[in-house]
Amino acid sequence: MTVELDTHALSHMGYFRTDNQDALRSATAPDGLTQVYAVADGMGGYEHGGVASALALETFMQTVCTWHAGLEMPNLIEQAMRRGVQDANVRVYQESARLSAKMGTTLTGVCISGSRLYIAHVGDSRAYLIRNGQPTVLTRDHTAVGDMVRAKVISADKIRQHSQRSVLNRSLGIELFTQPDVTRATISSGDVLVLCSDGLWASIEDAQIAALSDPRDSAEAISTRLVETALSNGSDDNVSAWAICVRRVPEIAGEVVKQPRFPNLLRGLLHA
Repeated sequence: MTVELDTHALSHMGYFRTDNQDALRSATAPDGLTQVYAVADGMGGYEHGGVASALALETFMQTVCTWHAGLEMPNLIEQAMRRGVQDANVRVYQESARLSAKMGTTLTGVCISGSRLYIAHVGDSRAYLIRNGQPTVLTRDHTAVGDMVRAKVISADKIRQHSQRSVLNRSLGIELFTQPDVTRATISSGDVLVLCSDGLWASIEDAQIAALSDPRDSAEAISTRLVETALSNGSDDNVSAWAICVRRVPEIAGEVVKQPRFPNLLRGLLHA
């Protein structure tokens, strides 16, 4: 029995950009039960950001679905996602060399298998879990400012206004190897997942993202509302969102669904 999801993706170029370098993609694993969703944001300071984000997602989906190992072997699913990120990194790196142009991208992807949620992440796109009206950020920003927040140099409420908010210290395509965060959580009926580029979350506070993600609404209504709010708030970037509403999760004997806690999600990476 599979989890029942209502999903919708929406991307807008924004009012201050001449092209859209964000990409959104989904895929179904060969078992027909496992779903994969991802967002990537091409780095605007480099050439061919749109090419980088599209290539990264295409490669990530292909690898994850090929390596998918099934619900009963979660460690192998995590390894498949890690391998997917690395394959995407190499693909963008090779294309950059072929074009003689430096290019890079972020990537945030989730794999849903029953009540289990797997997250793979590089960069500053984000994954949110909205449960009972409360937002949990499932990813950490790989930025200099993100490091400053974690080191308590600045408070978290300063991150959106910081002049160096978009300066990445980890991405895909810039170097031959990259290290993704690969983490695990659980989902339950009534949850809403939001995957988004920084053009969205930088313009909407976390509490407002939760308020705009009412699980009683359709995924299309949620993604549309999020993107439109970011634009009306003055976002100066491309704005993209996946809204994934969890309508029903099948019960698995012996499994307890817990509220995820951010520090526990950032546990040590497993070796592939």
